Amino acid sequence: MSELKFHSYRQPAGGWGALRASMQSLRQQGILSAGTALLLKSNQAEGFDCPGCAWPDPDAHSTFEFCENGVKAVAAEATSKRVTADFFARHSVRWLAQQSDYDLEEFGRLTEPMMYDAASDHYQPVSWEQAFAQIARHLHALESPNQAIFYTSGRTSNEAAFLYQLFVREFGTNNMPDCSNMCHEPTSLGMPESIGIGKGTVTLEDFDHADTLLLFGHNPGTNHPRMLGTLRDAAKRGCRILVFNPLRERGLQRFVNPQDPGEMLTNHGTEIATHYYQPRIGGDYAIALGIARYLLEQGSLDQDFIDIHTEGFNALKKIALDTPWAEIESESGLSHAELMEIGKIYDSGKASIITWGMGITQHKHAVATIQMLVNVLLLKGNMGKPGAGACPIRGHSNVQGDRTMGIWERPAADFLDRLGKEFGFEPPREPGHDVIGSIAALEKGEAKVFFGMGGNFANATPDTQRVHEALRHCELTVHVTTKLNRSHVVHGKNALILPCLGRTEIDIQNGQPQGITVEDSMSMVHISQGIRVPASPQLKSECAIIAELAEATLPNSKTPWRALVEDYDRIRDRISRVVAGFEDFNARVHQPRGFHLDLPPRSRRWTTPSGKAQFIAQPLHHITEGRFVPKSTARIFNLMTIRSHDQYNTTIYGYEDRYRGVSGARNICFMHPEDMAELGFAENSLVDIISHWTDGERVARSFRLLPYDIPRSCVAGYYPELNVLVPLSSHADRANTPTSKSIRVTFHAVTKRDD
Repeated sequence: MSELKFHSYRQPAGGWGALRASMQSLRQQGILSAGTALLLKSNQAEGFDCPGCAWPDPDAHSTFEFCENGVKAVAAEATSKRVTADFFARHSVRWLAQQSDYDLEEFGRLTEPMMYDAASDHYQPVSWEQAFAQIARHLHALESPNQAIFYTSGRTSNEAAFLYQLFVREFGTNNMPDCSNMCHEPTSLGMPESIGIGKGTVTLEDFDHADTLLLFGHNPGTNHPRMLGTLRDAAKRGCRILVFNPLRERGLQRFVNPQDPGEMLTNHGTEIATHYYQPRIGGDYAIALGIARYLLEQGSLDQDFIDIHTEGFNALKKIALDTPWAEIESESGLSHAELMEIGKIYDSGKASIITWGMGITQHKHAVATIQMLVNVLLLKGNMGKPGAGACPIRGHSNVQGDRTMGIWERPAADFLDRLGKEFGFEPPREPGHDVIGSIAALEKGEAKVFFGMGGNFANATPDTQRVHEALRHCELTVHVTTKLNRSHVVHGKNALILPCLGRTEIDIQNGQPQGITVEDSMSMVHISQGIRVPASPQLKSECAIIAELAEATLPNSKTPWRALVEDYDRIRDRISRVVAGFEDFNARVHQPRGFHLDLPPRSRRWTTPSGKAQFIAQPLHHITEGRFVPKSTARIFNLMTIRSHDQYNTTIYGYEDRYRGVSGARNICFMHPEDMAELGFAENSLVDIISHWTDGERVARSFRLLPYDIPRSCVAGYYPELNVLVPLSSHADRANTPTSKSIRVTFHAVTKRDD
C-alpha cells in the first residue's frame, strides 16, 4: 500500500483507463501475452465463463466479451505466481496473518493440499487421501451431522453444487449457508410471495425493447461492468434511464466503450443516466411508494392486468393514498418535484424494467422494499411482456445456479422428495443454518466443523471479530480454494487447504476434458470449458474433491460418486431428474449458447398459492418505526459499505478506486463536505468510526475522511474493512441478510495513533 491520494475523477468510465488497467493486471501477474490470448475465449460459446460477475452474455458475441474487472478476475486465476510447500515452510501462519488481504491474494495459486501443524504454526503438505481421511474422522466424531457447517461460494458450478448438496444431505444435515444469505436472500424471499419465483423475469433482449429503466442500489461501473454496454445501447436509442444511488458514481453517468473506435478516439462516450437521484440511504421504499401514489392519484394503471392477474390492489391503494407526501419526501430524501418527475416518467413508459442490487437487499426492510418495487411493476402491467420486468443484479458468476441446484438451508419438500427417490436415501427435512445461524452455532460450540466450498467466509461475513473468534473455536476448518485469503489464516484447531482447478483450466476426468455449467442473472444456463493447463498437476476439480470426500465419509452410500465424476454428463443426467426445469439437461445445454429456464411470470403465470400475482405493502411508518436510533450525544450518521473499483467481493486486486479518485489506501470513509465542516474535519482527517447497536459499540480504527457527493448524514466506506462495524444481530427482517448498507455510526477524531 502506498500513500493515500485523492482527486476528483472527471473522465468517463471505461475507455482508456479501463484498457490500461486491464493490461496492467495481466502484466502484474506475469501473463501479458498468454493472458491476452486467454481472454479471447472468455464468455465465448467455445470457451469458459468469466469467474467474475453473473451478467449474461449476448446471443451475438463479439470477440471481446469481457470487461476490466473480468480481466482482473481471469488474470488473478491465470497468474504465473505459485504458492508451494516451500512457501509455507518459509512462512508461519502468524506471519501470514499479518499480511494484507491484497498480499495474500498476490502470493499466487496454491499447488497442493496443505494441513495445519499447530506445533510449528506452519501449513505442511498432506496427500489428498490423508486429507479426506482426516475430514471423515472429524465428521464421524460429531454427535450429530448438524454440528457441521457446509458453506458455498457463488463461483461453484452447477455440477459441483449439486454433488455438494447431495453429499451434505446424505451426511444428514441442511446446514448449507451460502453467499446468497449475505446478498440477495431478500429477493429470494420477497419475490416468490409476490409473483411465485425468486429470480428476475427479464432476459438481456428485454433491455433492447424497454423504454424506461429504473436502477436502484447498484453500481455497474465497478460491480458488473459488462452491464454498461447494455445501458449504453439503451441510452443511445433514447431509453430513459433513472438512477437511484446515494453516491454519484461515474459509471452511471458516462461510459466510453473500449470496443468503439469512435468513442475511444474522442474519449467522450455516452451519457448513461438521463435522470440521477441521490436518495438518503435506505430511502428506496419511500420512493417506490411515491411512484405508486403518483400512479394512483394522477397517472394511469393497467387495470385489465390488475383485474385479471393480481390480488391485493385495494390494500396497496389505501396504504399509498393514506401516506402523506411530506412523509414520503422526508424518508426518501428527495423533493416533491423530484418525486413528481419520477412518477411522470414511469407513468409515460410503455415497457419498463426495474433493477436492484445490494443497495436494496442489505437493509432491515429489504424484503418489503423489493415487494414494493414489484408492486410498481404490477400497477402498469410491466411483467410478462417484451421490455418489462424485474431484474435483480446478482454478484458471483453462479450464485443463482447454486441455489437452483439445492444449495439452501431451507429446501423445498418436493425437491427433497425427488432427490431422495433418485439416490435412494431419506434427506433431512429440518431446516439448517444460514450464515447468521451458522456463526451463532459456531460461537456456542454447537457446530464444530466448518467446510468452505470456495469463498472467504472470515472476511465476507458481518461482525468480523466475532466471526474470527467463532472459527478459531472449530475442531476443524477446511477450505476448497485456488488462492490464499483471510479464512485460511483464521482457522480452527485443525485446518486443511484443498486447492482446486479454476474456471479457466482444463478439467480432465477419465482421460476426457469436461465442461461445467452456470446459470447467469437472467436464468440462461450455458456450458463452460477451461482451456488452460492447470497451475499444478496436483489440483483437483471441485466435483472430484466432493466425490472423493463423499467416498471417504459415506462408505454405505448408494451413490456412484466416482462414476459420476468420470463424465459430468452423468451428473447432468441426475440433475435433469431432480431439479425442475432441467429436463433433458444434456441435450439442451450442449446446444450453442445453452438454454433459458422457463420462468412462469414471463408468460403471466403466477405460481403463488392463489395463482395470481400479489400486491404486498406495508405502511411507511412500519418501515421506519423499527429503526434503531443510538442514544449518543455525538452526531449520528448512516454508513453503507461499498466495493472499491479494484476488488471483487472480498478479493482485493489493488488500491486504485479510479472512478472515485482514490488511490493508495482502503481505510477511508466518504462524507459530505458540509458534514465534515460542521464536525471540524478536513480532508484526510484521521478518525475512528464507532457503530452503535443494542449490544454495544464496535470500532474501526484509523480511517481517513474524504469529501464526496453523498447526501447529508450519509457516509460510505469499503468492505471487508468495515464489516467489523456490522452487528451480527442487525439483519433484514425475515431474510437475515446483514444490514451492511445501513449502520448507525459516530466519528471520533484521532490526533495520533499509538496503540
